[in-house]
Amino acid sequence: MLQKIEPEWLQSYIDSPEKQQKLYKRTLFIVVLSQIFGGTGLAAGIAVGALLAKEMLGTDSYAGLPIALFTLGSAGASLIVGRLSERYGRRFGLAAGFLAGGAGAFGVVAAAAASSILLLFVSLVIYGAGTATNLQARYAGTDLANSQQRATAVSIAMVSTTFGAVAGPNLVDVMGRFATGIGVPALSGPFILAGAAYILAGFVLLAFLRPDPLMVAKALAGVQSQENGSIQNENTHTAPENKKGIIAAGTLMVLTHLVMVAIMTMTPVQMGHHGHELSAVGIIIGFHIGAMYLPSLLTGILVDKLGRSTMAIASGVTLLAAGLIGAAAPGDSVLILTIALILLGFGWNFGLISGTAILVDSTDLSNRAKTQGTIDVMVALSGATGGALSGMVVANSSYAGLSIAGGILSLVLIPVVIWSQKKTKVSKDILQSHDG
Repeated sequence: MLQKIEPEWLQSYIDSPEKQQKLYKRTLFIVVLSQIFGGTGLAAGIAVGALLAKEMLGTDSYAGLPIALFTLGSAGASLIVGRLSERYGRRFGLAAGFLAGGAGAFGVVAAAAASSILLLFVSLVIYGAGTATNLQARYAGTDLANSQQRATAVSIAMVSTTFGAVAGPNLVDVMGRFATGIGVPALSGPFILAGAAYILAGFVLLAFLRPDPLMVAKALAGVQSQENGSIQNENTHTAPENKKGIIAAGTLMVLTHLVMVAIMTMTPVQMGHHGHELSAVGIIIGFHIGAMYLPSLLTGILVDKLGRSTMAIASGVTLLAAGLIGAAAPGDSVLILTIALILLGFGWNFGLISGTAILVDSTDLSNRAKTQGTIDVMVALSGATGGALSGMVVANSSYAGLSIAGGILSLVLIPVVIWSQKKTKVSKDILQSHDG
């Protein structure tokens, strides 16, 4: 069989497993660096988006609009970044997403300076591209990872996001003073930071994410396919597309995100009804966000060692526990609500990392990035849906009712995971090879 002639630089990676591993580690380092900047851009803008909208619109009736707009932008950008990555590689797709997010952030600053509501709305949608890219960057580390490294690679990217996410909100006051000093509204200051951070993240990827890990992984799979008539190999661990695995991964990530956002959104409202100070709300949400990201490294190891299915089921059980504890928490108990929100963060973390690993296991390299982008669209939209419906559920029942409903809904994950394992032998091996 005639073999396709690859460029010399690419052939050197095909011929050397050692170079493949070095590129894998280098890719992880570049992703970590970009995610630190990306996390800063994400958190800085979110921290004051609602306040800026309230100031510009003159009412708090639409204070939630910024979240809705950049969630909408994030959903659209997930699709675009996934397709750009599929066609041109991770480097171009992710860099384009971060640069667009930076442009949107500076558009928000311009809108605030000009008091333009229309420009604000458009810019917030574009700003959402940074949010989508921040999430999709977790996939870049998995392209050259073998089956026992994938969840760990995802977790490393997520942990690195935490550093930026913590720094961003803590610089709000500093950036507010900076903004005032250059003659723009103080609340636009964090968006200056967000714009700079997203653009830096984009340039880091554009300059240093080379050779492109997805392009190298595709070349490795292609060569192996020519030699063996199969694209499975020890280094890339690609396999024929497993549709049940894709459905299971999508369901897992969508449901965990929906339940998490719904309960998290209404917790501050519930606390406000019981007279808690904003400082108490901040403490609980801070613990919750920490629980979402900080356990990632351990979660990744557990997903790789104990199995995707085990940790997916653990996600559903943990979210159920969070819902039941939140529902039973006395209105004046900050401690019990904090425990519930920490468990909510853990459940989301388990679900996202195990779901991401299942998705990578279940997709073919020829369309992996596009499928990942499509799933992330659904994840983004599920967050928007959870946030919107949570208020309606509480208005027609109670916070306890919402928490119980969310916990019960999360149990749907368990039969879906079990169903996804009942398949042909080739597909079954993809999920179950990690469980022993």
